[in-house]
Amino acid sequence: MSALSPDPSEYLARARGDLRMGVPVLLVNGGAAALVLAAETLTKARFAALGDGAHLAITARRAETLKARAYDGDLARLVLPTGASPDWVQSVADPATDLSHPMKGPFTSLRDGDPALARAALQLAKDARLLPAVVVQPCEDPPEGITILNLDMVVDLLGHGAPLAPLVSARVPLSVSEAGRLHVFRPTDGGEEHYVVEIGTPDRSLPVLTRLHSACFTGDLLGSLKCDCGPQLRGAMAQMGAEGAGILLYLNQEGRGIGLANKMRAYALQDQGFDTVEANHRLGFEDDERDFRIGSDLLKRLGFSAVRLMTNNPAKIEMMSAQGIEVVERVPLKLGETPQNSAYLATKAAKSGHLL
Repeated sequence: MSALSPDPSEYLARARGDLRMGVPVLLVNGGAAALVLAAETLTKARFAALGDGAHLAITARRAETLKARAYDGDLARLVLPTGASPDWVQSVADPATDLSHPMKGPFTSLRDGDPALARAALQLAKDARLLPAVVVQPCEDPPEGITILNLDMVVDLLGHGAPLAPLVSARVPLSVSEAGRLHVFRPTDGGEEHYVVEIGTPDRSLPVLTRLHSACFTGDLLGSLKCDCGPQLRGAMAQMGAEGAGILLYLNQEGRGIGLANKMRAYALQDQGFDTVEANHRLGFEDDERDFRIGSDLLKRLGFSAVRLMTNNPAKIEMMSAQGIEVVERVPLKLGETPQNSAYLATKAAKSGHLL
């Protein structure tokens, strides 16, 4: 392969972009190959061009809602019924109309064949921040110019961010401290950037007061009352400013890692009466799709090995410890409860183990 050719992580980035545009991707696993199209961006023209043997792959979480058999364990491969259309595919993928149109089956699930291509395709859709539902079409003669992914080369990269490279660092005077500095890190595949806000001049030899914060457009920027993210962000920064030093890890993992569009879909389901975990499951996602290892990597990049972690989430502590960052203290961050988010916080405590 030429030094000018894309490497596997770059091909993955290209494939994510293709799925978001509705362009098919070819996945190859040994002697098997299949075209993959995201259900969310499926068009009538491309659906009509598919041949025999196409099926719809959904996660076991979504299959449970639809009462479809998940013979493959973590996913179900559904036979496309006669007369199926993109509208039918998208109604199966998107739970928005589950309550108003509950009879979407019966579904026939495939038992035979290797689900490896479908499994990889579902993870690719998740990584692209799309609904985790894909049309899979066995293929021997792929269309010209299509992105080709060999699972042997990319399977270990699926679901994991590319390595982060420091891009730029500059002083940013903040309301909580004039000694503020923003570090920007960009994944080597050109994906979403992540940020570190350094408040004061933290001593690298001491445990640093740290907040691992996932981006929340609605809470952090709009002041949404449905979550406690905005108050936690501002409260954490205020405490760092008061102590004179701290590190804010601001990770672009909106909506527990499912992206803003899917987060809004979850909000719409919450308006139908489902809690936040139930909404994620109906969409086909797990409770939490975030990769907290990014945070530990950034801390190491900046020379820190021990933290006083501002969190109510034990999973963050476990992740930090597993990745070699010593958590010498958990600093509770109980802020932002409102009448609008009290049920949400109760769900986080009951189902996600948050210490509230």
